[in-house]
Amino acid sequence: MSVVEDDKIDRVLVVDDTKDNLILVQTILEYEGYDIDLVADGVSALDKVIQTPPDLILLDVMMPGMDGYEVTRRIRRHPSLSYIPILLITAFDESSVVAGLDAGADDFIRKPFDTEELLARVRSLLRLKRSIDAQARMTRQREDFVSRLTHDLRTPLVAADRMLHLFQQETFGQISPQMQQAIAVMIRSNQNLMEMVNTLLEVYRFEAGNKTLNLSPCDLQEIAQEVINELTPLTAEKNLTLELAESRDSLLTGDRLELRRVINNLIGNAIKFTDTGGIKIRIYSNSSPISNQSQVVVEVADTGYGIAVEDQTAIFERFRQGRNKRSGSGLGLHLSRRIVEAHGGKITLTSQIGTGSIFQVHLPQNIPQ
Repeated sequence: MSVVEDDKIDRVLVVDDTKDNLILVQTILEYEGYDIDLVADGVSALDKVIQTPPDLILLDVMMPGMDGYEVTRRIRRHPSLSYIPILLITAFDESSVVAGLDAGADDFIRKPFDTEELLARVRSLLRLKRSIDAQARMTRQREDFVSRLTHDLRTPLVAADRMLHLFQQETFGQISPQMQQAIAVMIRSNQNLMEMVNTLLEVYRFEAGNKTLNLSPCDLQEIAQEVINELTPLTAEKNLTLELAESRDSLLTGDRLELRRVINNLIGNAIKFTDTGGIKIRIYSNSSPISNQSQVVVEVADTGYGIAVEDQTAIFERFRQGRNKRSGSGLGLHLSRRIVEAHGGKITLTSQIGTGSIFQVHLPQNIPQ
C-alpha cells in the first residue's frame, strides 16, 4: 500500500488520451491507496496541474494536440509551480526517452508495462518528491529563523551603540582616559557586530527573493570618493596609500545604497588584508565582450597577502572564509556578488599569493529590466 505521511495521501495525476489505459492505471494505483485524477489531453493536464498541483504525474508521450514532451516543458517552465516528478509512459524507442528526459521528465516506463515495475517507479519518484519538499521546508524555516534572529539582534545592538556614545560624550559624568579607550573599543566591536548582522539580513533578503532594487542615476566615482573619505583613517593607522584615479565614465543606473555597499566592502577588505603598500581604485567604461553593451568597471587593486588559487573559485560563496586569520564571516563578498548580479553584472578576482589581489566589478550602464 502507499506510504501516507502526516495523514496525507499521495495524489497522482494520470494523463493519457486512451480511456482503457487511464482505467488500467487508475485501477492499479487506487488499489495501492493513491488518490488518482484522470485527464485525457495535454491542455487539460496543464490546467489541472496549475489549479491543484499533484504529487506525481504519469504522462503519456503521444497525445493529439499537445504531446507529453510539450506538457513537460511547460510544467518545468512555469514560475509558480514547485517541483513535481514526471513519469513518462511511452511505447517508442530510446530516442523518445532521451527527448523526454531532456524536456524535464524524471523517469520513464514503456508500454506494455509490468505492474510491479510501475509501482516501484511511482514509489521511487514519490520518495524523491517528499525528500525535495522536506529540504525546501527546512530551507524556508532556516531563512525565517535567520531573518527573525537578525531583526531581534539589531534592537539591542542599536540600543547599546547609543548608550556607549552617551558614555563617550560624558553625558552621565566625567570618565577617565582609560575608560574612554575602553568605550571606544566597545563601540568598534559593537559596530562590527552590527555590520555582520546587517550583512546577514541582506543576504537572506536576496536569497528569499524579497530584495527590490531602488534604481536611479548613480555616479560611481562620487560613491567611491565618499567611501574613501570614511575609510582614510584606517589607511592612516596602517600607513597605507589609498588612491582613486580620475574618471569621467562612471555614470550608470543602479541602486546607490547597494552599490555603495559593494564598493565599501571591496575597499574595506583591501585595507584589512594589506599591511604595506596601498590600494588603488579605478573606474572606467568599456564594452562587454559578451553583449557588446556599455558597462562600467570598478577595479580595486591592493598589495596585500593575495588569495591562493585553490580558494579563489569559492571566495564568493556564502560563509566561505579565507585562510587568513583576519578573515571575517564569509558573507561580505557573497553579498557583493548578489548585489552585482542583481544589477545584471559580474564580479571577478585576479590574485597571487604575496603580490596582492584585483577585484573587478562589471556593471551594465543600463540594468536589464
